[in-house]
Amino acid sequence: MKRVLLAFTAFFGVAFIAAAVVIPIYLVPKLKVVPLDLDITSVATTVPAQGETGDRFPAVIFDRCSVTKKKAAQFDAHLTQQRRSVIVDPSDADQATLQSAQTVRIDRVRDSAGTERDLTMSTDGERACDDALLTATVDRVSVNRKTSVPNGVVSSLQLESVPEGGNVEDASVRLDDRKGFQYKFGFNVQKREYYYFDTNTRQDSPAKFVEEKVINGVKTYHFEADVPEKDLSDLPNPQGDAALGTILNMPASWWGITGRGVKAKDMVEMHRYGAATRHVYVEPVTGTIVSGFEEQHQYFKSPDDSSETPRAIREFRMDALKATFQWSDETVAQQTDRAKHYVNLLKWGGTYVPIILGVLGGLLLLAWVFLVWRGRKKPATSGDDPQDPQDQPTLDEPTSGAPPAVALDKAPADETPTTSYAVTDGAYTYDPSSFGDPNHQRPTFAAPYAPAPDTTVIPSVEPDAPETTVLPDQSQWQRAVPQESEWQPRHEAPDAQTPGHVAPSPLDDTDTGAFRSPFADPTRPMPDPDQNRDR
Repeated sequence: MKRVLLAFTAFFGVAFIAAAVVIPIYLVPKLKVVPLDLDITSVATTVPAQGETGDRFPAVIFDRCSVTKKKAAQFDAHLTQQRRSVIVDPSDADQATLQSAQTVRIDRVRDSAGTERDLTMSTDGERACDDALLTATVDRVSVNRKTSVPNGVVSSLQLESVPEGGNVEDASVRLDDRKGFQYKFGFNVQKREYYYFDTNTRQDSPAKFVEEKVINGVKTYHFEADVPEKDLSDLPNPQGDAALGTILNMPASWWGITGRGVKAKDMVEMHRYGAATRHVYVEPVTGTIVSGFEEQHQYFKSPDDSSETPRAIREFRMDALKATFQWSDETVAQQTDRAKHYVNLLKWGGTYVPIILGVLGGLLLLAWVFLVWRGRKKPATSGDDPQDPQDQPTLDEPTSGAPPAVALDKAPADETPTTSYAVTDGAYTYDPSSFGDPNHQRPTFAAPYAPAPDTTVIPSVEPDAPETTVLPDQSQWQRAVPQESEWQPRHEAPDAQTPGHVAPSPLDDTDTGAFRSPFADPTRPMPDPDQNRDR
C-alpha cells in the first residue's frame, strides 16, 4: 500500500505540473480560433439621429412605385435589419466559411401627406413595388480560423433568389481582393487601424480606433470606419449588368429639377451612390463584436460633373436610403454574454487551470518527498538497531528461530534452573578477561560466520541433585582454561594427560564421579568450594 501511495503521488504530481505547462502552450492556441459552431443572429433597427428622440419614422427611403408616376417620391420609414451568420462548408481545422444572410425590412411608412401605413412582405415570390422587403443578400466568405482574415477560398455575394434546381453561383457575384474583417475581428485586438469590409459598396475601408468603452460589464474598443462614396451602378449583378434601381433615366420634371439650361422634358440620367459610417465595439481579447451602429446613406446624383452639365443637374441630390441602424438591446446582451463566455474559457485555459494544476502537482511532489524521507528515517528511530543491547535476547530467552533446549531429565523436587546456550547468527567473539564474570553478556556473533544452531544436553552427575546443563556444540566454542568447578573438588588434580573431556553417555551405569566442565559459563556464579568438602 505504501508503494502504491508513493507511485500515485509521484505520477500525478509530475503529470499535473506537466499539464500546467502544456495547457497554456498547446490548448489555449487551440481555443483562439473561429469556432465551427458559430451561429450569430443580430437585429438592428433605425433610430433617430444623434440627440433626437421620439421619431417613429427616423429613416428616409425612395418610393419604388413612383417610377410609374409623374414625380419621384420618398417615404419616412421605420426599418429593421436582420442578419444571421453561421458556419458552412468548406470548413476545417484551418479555415471557416461564414454564410451571412441579411435582410432590410420596411416596417411602416409615412408619405408626404402624413398618411401612415404598414407594409407586408410577399410570400408567393412576386414582389410588388410596395413590398416590405427592401433588400436581401447572402454573403459567403472563408476566413483563416486563427486570424479571421479572408483567405480568398470562398468570397461571394448572392443578390438574387435561387430558383428550384438552380445553382447558387449563378445568382452570386465573386468578390475578389477582399481583406477586411466583417463579422468578427481577430484575437488580441490592438488600438490601431484595421480594414473593415462593406458589402453595400463592396470595398474595404480602414476602421480607426476611437476609444475604450464598457458595455454590460465588457471592456470594448470602439472603431469607426468611413466608407467612401461609391457608384453602385459600377457593381455588376450576376449577369454582369448594373443592378436594378442603380441607374434611372427620367425627365427633369420627374426628378423635380428646374433651373437654367434645364427643360422639363429633358431626360436626366441619375446613378445611385452609396456611402456609410460604421461604428463597431469589439471585445479585444476574442475579437467579438458586441455592439454597433451604422449610418447608411444612398442617394441619386448625376455621374456627369463636367462644366457642360447644367449646374442644377450637377448639384441635384435625392435620398434613396438614409438611416441609422442601431443594434437592439437583446442583440447586445447576447453578444456580451458570448464575449464573456469566450474570455472565461481563455482565462481558465491560460491562467486558472495551469495555476491550480501547478499547485496540486507541487503539493503532491512535496507529499512524495515527505513519504520517502519518513520511510528512510523510520528504521533508524524505531529501535530496530541490531547492535542495541536492549534488543538482544537474554540467556534465559531462546533466540527467535533457534530450536529450544531439551532437558533429558529433571528432578521434580529440584528447582535448580537449567542453563541454556543458544547460538545466534554471526561469528563468535570472546573476551578472555571476562572469564568468570557473572555480569558479562553472552557471546555475540557477526555474519557471515554464524554456525548452525546446536544444543548439547549435559545430565547431572549427582544422583541426589540432578541437574541438566544445556551447552552449545563444543566444536564451535573456544575452549576455556581448566579450572576448579563444583564437579571437581580442589584436592583432586585435573588429569594433565587429558586436556579435554567427553561427556558420559546417559546410558552409562558407571559412576564417573565429579564431572568437570571444560567450558566456563560467564553468566553462571562460581560454585561454593565448601559445598563438596564433606562428601
